[in-house]
Amino acid sequence: MDDFKLFTTLRYDPALLAVPEQGFTNLGWNQRPSPFYILDYHRDRMLQAATHWRWEAAVKLIEEQDGLKTLEKYLLTAAGSFTNAPHRVKVTLSRDGQLAHEAAPIANVSPQNLFPVALPSPLDADVQSDHVGHGDKVATRGSEWQVFVDSKSTEGSEYTHFKTTSRLMYDDARRRVKLRPTDSKEVLLVNAQDGQVMEASLTTPYFWRHGKWVTPPIPTNFVAGQGSGGNCGTSRRWALQRYDSSLLNIPFLL
Repeated sequence: MDDFKLFTTLRYDPALLAVPEQGFTNLGWNQRPSPFYILDYHRDRMLQAATHWRWEAAVKLIEEQDGLKTLEKYLLTAAGSFTNAPHRVKVTLSRDGQLAHEAAPIANVSPQNLFPVALPSPLDADVQSDHVGHGDKVATRGSEWQVFVDSKSTEGSEYTHFKTTSRLMYDDARRRVKLRPTDSKEVLLVNAQDGQVMEASLTTPYFWRHGKWVTPPIPTNFVAGQGSGGNCGTSRRWALQRYDSSLLNIPFLL
C-alpha cells in the first residue's frame, strides 16, 4: 500500500456564501463566509493522516494557518473552472506534498441540512414539531435508502480510520451486495474485533436508540484496537461537537 494517497471529499457550493446572513449558528469555518463546506475539518483530517504516516512534505504543506490558506487558495483556483453550481470535490494529497483534485456537479442541499440547529427524532410525524421557532433550520428527512449489513467482517486499521485511496475493503463490501454508484442503497461494515458497526461504505451511520441518536465511536487519534475501527468523518465531527447532549458516540452491535 506504499503508493496510496490521502484524500477528502468536500462540498463546493456558491450558495454557502450567503449562509452567515441567514441566522444559522455554530457555522465555524463557514462564518467567514466560504463556498467550501467545513473546509478546516477536511484539512484537519488530511493533516492528522499525514502526521500519522510521517509524510513531512505533506504535513509542511497544509499545517497551521498558512497550510489552511494554501489549501483554500488551491481550491479557489480549481473552482474557477466549475460552473456556478454545487460540486463534489475530491482532493488528494501525496507523500511528497502534491495536491490534486477531481470534481463533478452534485445536487442542491438546503442550508438547514448542512447546518441544522437540531437533529429531530425520526419518530415524529412532523420532524419540526419539537423545535418551534427553528422550523426552517431543523434537519429535514430526505429520501429513504435501503441498507444492507456486510456478510463479512472488516479488520479495523489505519486504512479504515484515515481516508486514503486504498479502499479495497469498501469496494469489496459494496460488491458483495451488488451496489452501483447511483443506487439509493448503502452497506454497513462490521469490524472483526467484536462485531460493532464500523461505518458505511460511503456515508456515516447514525442510529436512533433509547431516545437519542448514536454513532460508532472513533478516537481522534488512531490507536489499534480502540473504537469501532471506522473513519474519522468531518460531518460526524461537526455533529458530535454541536449535539453533545443528544448525540452519543457509543458502540452499536448488530
